[in-house]
Amino acid sequence: MNRITSRVDLKSEEFATNQAKYQDEVRTLQERQQWAIDGGEKRQRSIERHHGRGKVMVRDRIDLVTDDNTPFLELSTLGAYGQYNDEAPGAGIVTGIGVVHGVPWVFIANDATVKGGSLLPVSIKKHVRAQDIALENEMGIIYLVDSGGAFLPLQDEIFPDKDHFGGSFYRQARMSARGLPQLSVVLGGCTAGGAYVPALSDEVIMVEGIGRIFLGGPPIVKAALGEIIEPDDLGGAVLHTRTSGVSDYIADNEREAYGKLREICETTNQRRIDTGSSWIDWTEPEAPAYPAEEIYGIVSADDRIPFDATEIIARLVDGSRFAAFKPEWGDSIVCGFARIWGHLVGVIANNGVIFSESALKATHFIELCEQRRVPLIFLQNTSGYMVGSDSEKGGIAKNGAKMVAAVANATVPRYTVLIGGAYGAGNYGMCGRGFNPRFLFAWPNSRIATMAADTAETVLVDIRVGGMKGAETTDAELAEIRRHIREQYETQSDPYYATSRLWDDGLIDPVDTRDALGLVISLAARQDKPESGPGLVYRM
Repeated sequence: MNRITSRVDLKSEEFATNQAKYQDEVRTLQERQQWAIDGGEKRQRSIERHHGRGKVMVRDRIDLVTDDNTPFLELSTLGAYGQYNDEAPGAGIVTGIGVVHGVPWVFIANDATVKGGSLLPVSIKKHVRAQDIALENEMGIIYLVDSGGAFLPLQDEIFPDKDHFGGSFYRQARMSARGLPQLSVVLGGCTAGGAYVPALSDEVIMVEGIGRIFLGGPPIVKAALGEIIEPDDLGGAVLHTRTSGVSDYIADNEREAYGKLREICETTNQRRIDTGSSWIDWTEPEAPAYPAEEIYGIVSADDRIPFDATEIIARLVDGSRFAAFKPEWGDSIVCGFARIWGHLVGVIANNGVIFSESALKATHFIELCEQRRVPLIFLQNTSGYMVGSDSEKGGIAKNGAKMVAAVANATVPRYTVLIGGAYGAGNYGMCGRGFNPRFLFAWPNSRIATMAADTAETVLVDIRVGGMKGAETTDAELAEIRRHIREQYETQSDPYYATSRLWDDGLIDPVDTRDALGLVISLAARQDKPESGPGLVYRM
């Protein structure tokens, strides 16, 4: 593969302006992520109570389980951001991927300092998303349970539907049956439906004095039976380990529990991350030729101004080496082969709007990767498919549909990063959330909506004025309509609005993109080679 020659002028005014703007974006991201971890002043009392009970903070718990000097990829850190009166940092649950004895595991850990670990609608969504990641990538799950159960005031958004709390139990049972270990450490309350997380686990550890499991807590028992009983006598670690058998092991404290958990992990016979046995073509990794921090100066400060996707690729892939596919045709999409942390991948990246020839080029390339069993990376920055009479005559609807169909039917692992705009059907053709990429990350400059705020303002104002059937509209009324539409679209396309609702698996700093992709690709590399798809390219 040839090395990309960067054409970026690092001393230009444009680069400096872009860099300053993006450094502000990254500072905002870091501040908001830190808020999700610390929880602000309101949460300090809960943290003090947590420590007063001799408990360890949720991320420190994960650190005590995982191997030293190994990465932990936290997912959806900003889940619930801006929702629930900003009283649920991270949705009260930490999920992510960590390594134990060389084997990757999904972690689902309740944060009892956020509403007592109660599960809000977004908490359930985050829990279920982590389970789906574990299933698709064939990983076991470690549950660090410290939860007050469902948040009852919002029970209609938590209990009855397909992907509500019951869906998490369904997934847990199905994964256990498939040989994907389900391990629980009980570090707090597990009440009512929450009791089924450990009860459905393959092996359970309870910590004496803080771990409790019961279908109905002491207040319910008193109301139903008139029986007055202490929590530990009803469902404590001693009772469930030595009498009921719900728990398999008892630990005197958290650290002892994590030592036992690591011992159990060692016996589960799961595949290690071992590039030597990968079905994905692999060579020794090579750092990019250009620093990732230069991305800050490449991404346009004005999101209406495009930037060259090839310059982004040069700062993500091994040695900045890239074998471009059809470089002389359909240049609003860049396609080609590269390596990320040694793994061979196919990269598809936008240079703005998608024209017919670009859609056909991408379709051709997707089917080549499917035929050759090469994972796909999508770097999204598009306003969508091209409109207008010339485009319609050229068959943009049909050609765009070919690209969408190719993405939908690809069976190789697919990964998406939103590096800019993700608008309209272009989001689908570039493997947006609706097309189930294995992971979808977003940059803090990204935007996602049916259309950009400028376009929405023009389109919707015309529609509303047309719907008034000749009634006179004052300039002030038009200005108010425009203001309302623009405000709605700017709010709802904001990356923090999106990540709060788990439309992605997390906002990440661009400089961390290569590492995040390397980790998630390595998860697929440890699996069996996926069965071949149709094996035909579109022109055939």
